[in-house]
Amino acid sequence: MSLQFPDSWRFISSPDSVIPNAAIDEFEKLIGIIVAKGDRWKLLEYFKECFAHVVGSTSDWSTSESWASTDLRSYLEDAAKNSPLFLEAFYEACENLRDKYAIPDIERINSICLEHKIAYQIHPPKLVKLSEGEEAIPVAESPSTFTESAKQLITKSLSRSEQLLIENRAREAVQELLWILESITTAFRGEQLPSGTIIKGTYFNLIVKELHNANEGTAIKYILKSLESLHGYHSSPTGGGGRHGLDIKEGKPITLSESRLFCNLIRSYISFFLTEYEILINNDVSDNL
Repeated sequence: MSLQFPDSWRFISSPDSVIPNAAIDEFEKLIGIIVAKGDRWKLLEYFKECFAHVVGSTSDWSTSESWASTDLRSYLEDAAKNSPLFLEAFYEACENLRDKYAIPDIERINSICLEHKIAYQIHPPKLVKLSEGEEAIPVAESPSTFTESAKQLITKSLSRSEQLLIENRAREAVQELLWILESITTAFRGEQLPSGTIIKGTYFNLIVKELHNANEGTAIKYILKSLESLHGYHSSPTGGGGRHGLDIKEGKPITLSESRLFCNLIRSYISFFLTEYEILINNDVSDNL
């Protein structure tokens, strides 16, 4: 399956269009996982040819499996000078292997793009570009005590929200982030705060209320009050209408620009909770949550 995007993108030559080395490393690791399940040398040659093809070059068979891996890196770096061409090569190479090998899902590819500030996302059959000034703000890393499945859940949800914005599905993008925000706050359940309070709530509203009450006279209290207002707005049918339905007579659906703002606000709160939870479990400071 070929990706669809403007032909003019094939000739972009600017620093903003370059795939950074750290991202190339990530894609190279994914290729390594794929080729490990088959004839490694043959598959490395296959990927070489795919990346050579998109930049109008050809690939000769390497003299050894080791050289095939080294040569592939050169082809990756050459294609990385143009993000659309690189993503086209990687996507199409994987799709052609779908029937025989396990390949990374679209969410994984897009999450790498988001993490490394690559301004493109794959939305089959299209490759789309994030608008300037609309990049998502970064989110803090998940605490080390979170399970791998929990970390992947957060990563996929963040990526999913970005894709929904690209698809102009404003309400759903906000809903996705509210869902993961509400999920993350449950990590505090059963934890003892520096104040001595043990969080007993089982869901978002109760947990945030307990955190709020345990931090009287602190900045955290006002941070949480603002969050409660934001959450309440999206719970109201005459507000954002994202959690309990939109009032058919008086409700007004949020716009795409409003959704981007709300998503970035929620991403900020997600970072806040992830960071504060990490501090809490490590007992590094006593004046935080």
